[in-house]
Amino acid sequence: MAGALHFILLLFLHCGSFLLISATTVNVTSTVASDATFTTTSKGLFSAEKTNSTQVSTTGVTTSDSKTTTKPPKTTKTGLHPTEEAAKTVEKDVSTKPKEEEEEEEEEGPLELERRSTRSVKVAKKPKKILKKSKRITKKTKVVKKTKPQVKHSVNQSAARETVPQCPPLGLESLKVKDNQLKASSFKRRGLGPHRGRLNIQSGIEDGDIYDGAWCAQYRDEKQWLEVDALRLTRFTGVLLQGRNSIWSWDVVYTYKVQFSNDSLVWKPSMNGTEEAVFEGNQDADTPVLALFNTSTVARYIRINPQTWYENGTQGDICLRAEVLGCTVPDPNNIYPWQTEPAASKDKLDFRHHNYKEMRKLMKSVNEACPDITRIYSIGKSYKGLKLYVMEISDNPGKHELGEPEFRYVAGMHGNEVLGREILLNLMEYLCQEYKRGDQRIVRLIKDTRIHLLPSMNPDGYEMAFKKGSELAGWAFGRYSYEGIDMNHNFADLNSVMWNAIELETDRSKLINHYFPIPEQYTSEDAFVASETRAVINWMQNIPFVLGANLHGGELVVTYPFDMTRDWAPQEHTPTSDESFFRWLATAYASTNQVMSNPDRRPCHNKDFLRYNNIINGAEWHTVPGSMNDFSYLHTNCFEVTVELSCDKFPHASELPIEWENNRESLLVYMEQVHRGIKGVVRDKDTEAGIPDAIIKVDDIDHHIRSVADGDYWRLLNPGEYRVTASAEGYFPSSRTCQVMYDFFPTICDFNLTKMPKQRLKEILAKGGKLPKDLQLRLRQLRLRKLRVTTKAMNQRRAAAAAAAAKRAKKV
Repeated sequence: MAGALHFILLLFLHCGSFLLISATTVNVTSTVASDATFTTTSKGLFSAEKTNSTQVSTTGVTTSDSKTTTKPPKTTKTGLHPTEEAAKTVEKDVSTKPKEEEEEEEEEGPLELERRSTRSVKVAKKPKKILKKSKRITKKTKVVKKTKPQVKHSVNQSAARETVPQCPPLGLESLKVKDNQLKASSFKRRGLGPHRGRLNIQSGIEDGDIYDGAWCAQYRDEKQWLEVDALRLTRFTGVLLQGRNSIWSWDVVYTYKVQFSNDSLVWKPSMNGTEEAVFEGNQDADTPVLALFNTSTVARYIRINPQTWYENGTQGDICLRAEVLGCTVPDPNNIYPWQTEPAASKDKLDFRHHNYKEMRKLMKSVNEACPDITRIYSIGKSYKGLKLYVMEISDNPGKHELGEPEFRYVAGMHGNEVLGREILLNLMEYLCQEYKRGDQRIVRLIKDTRIHLLPSMNPDGYEMAFKKGSELAGWAFGRYSYEGIDMNHNFADLNSVMWNAIELETDRSKLINHYFPIPEQYTSEDAFVASETRAVINWMQNIPFVLGANLHGGELVVTYPFDMTRDWAPQEHTPTSDESFFRWLATAYASTNQVMSNPDRRPCHNKDFLRYNNIINGAEWHTVPGSMNDFSYLHTNCFEVTVELSCDKFPHASELPIEWENNRESLLVYMEQVHRGIKGVVRDKDTEAGIPDAIIKVDDIDHHIRSVADGDYWRLLNPGEYRVTASAEGYFPSSRTCQVMYDFFPTICDFNLTKMPKQRLKEILAKGGKLPKDLQLRLRQLRLRKLRVTTKAMNQRRAAAAAAAAKRAKKV
């Protein structure tokens, strides 16, 4: 009997501890379930354990986005294993990151098209692999140990990325897709042919020309289509659509279908379940609309088949501009793939789109890699408070060296023209790497030049375009400043000041041709001037730039001043006095650019710049009052051109290595032109001190420049022989002949100016000194000369008066 009682007591104690452990498990997992935003019902101890173990496995995997953070489950200390406490500590460390780090992690990485699919949020909600592990948790309290398996989270992320379409644009906008790869069922005329059905293509001024703004079908029915031949098997994932670009017509496609083919004979439609998919098109003509296919399809050909469109009675046409997203499928029969694939860049650079924080990080990394030749500084802030960072690259950063010219590249004036921004960031990396590697060309360039790179003049506009993405930003979104100012027209209009003075002044010797002052109304606080523009103007005035370039996008051409026509005509050739040298500068860039110099390339939009050798006077293209180029030429010593880098304003990240290769040599060659012409120092002959603000005049060129604070100057000139005169207030002018050669280094032309006696006298008397003998002799000679002149004038007046009196007496 005692043995039986002893057995019953042991059984009771064992069951009681089991019930206690089970109850603890239910409390822990129910807390996790509440954190995971779903509830469960338990039908018994073992069923509760099973259900809750499943919930623990799915905790923290509600979405596939890497930004999602999960809270660690709240548990009591009862029954916790030491490894559980360690896991909990790790979870707490992960979840309590500094706020700044979390924000930086959220904003890292460009917003490409593949990150814009809402389907990626739905992928990782069913981690089937983790469900099997519930069998391991039956009687042990180690269930909490599996509450947040980091490995499982990363597996779900990778699974999500596999489903998200990551294919780049096929290249209709960037012209990677050639004209012969585009076909259509019909078209109204040549200017509305299938080759014009490219995303963001811009039309000519008048309808009916060969450069119209879309593909337009000849007929208006549901049988019309635009076909793209990818040339190889391609996994198509989506389509972007726009309406027609025109100032006279308004045509959009509302809905459309898509078909695929491997031979262009048999076509398979894109399906939505059991039905043929119908995709939404545009409601306006400019905003790109992205449609992602439910399932990607591998084919060679793709057709866009409009179903409904803006009809407007009998006036509406079927017109569209498109881009196709697709990944080339590897061809097992292609023995030599490098013959068909574009050559990627061999330079190890960071080829991706950088937002503001990433741009700052990259510049900082370059500065840390090359601290002896780089310096980062800010010239001001944007309207929203983002700093305008500049990277200086020189052998002695932070200081102007006597005789060393200052050069600048400016990019991102229009926020959505992003290629210049990325190219300048790549240029920083490249110059640092090649300098450390010992490339003699780069070493010489850095030692002889002080280089300034401003990658983003309009960071506010860029951030807006960046959030939209490379293809969805459109043609104009992000172009302007946050205040809506086009900074390409926002500098002071000094052209009108100059031309008005020429018309009003009869004495041409009194006309100035350089350093035109900024109009007073422009400098007032109420003037409609962007804060970014004011910052750049101050930058120009503080640093004696010699040469620069303003990097834009949307075309392939180099333009040079003047950008504004004299009579406000839309297009009229308006040259400067340095027309020949500006043409030299523009040609130096265009002739070394791999795309511009290609004679077989097609025009980007509505003007064929190949006829002009890819360079053009800015005013002859279209007049731009208040441009940075004209302001720089008329207000400072700096010569500046505009470089339109690419047909695509916002190229996809996959295109950046190719664009860098296209422009790398051009960037270097153009910088080397800062050493073309003459340079020297204007000094005081007696003290040998540099004379600031001395005027350097070149015969037959009606545009002067001035020396800077140390008396050094640079005058950009083509090869040839020139008569140069240096003059300064209080000094006698000096002239000499200077020969400009084709060498890398400029011709040295120094000037030693002699002070005028009056100026020397003022300075000596101001210091309380005695007059030297040469100055006393010179003053005596001047007094005698003045006395002779005045005596001669008095004698002439007396003789004239006597003659007049004699004449009057004779008449009487």
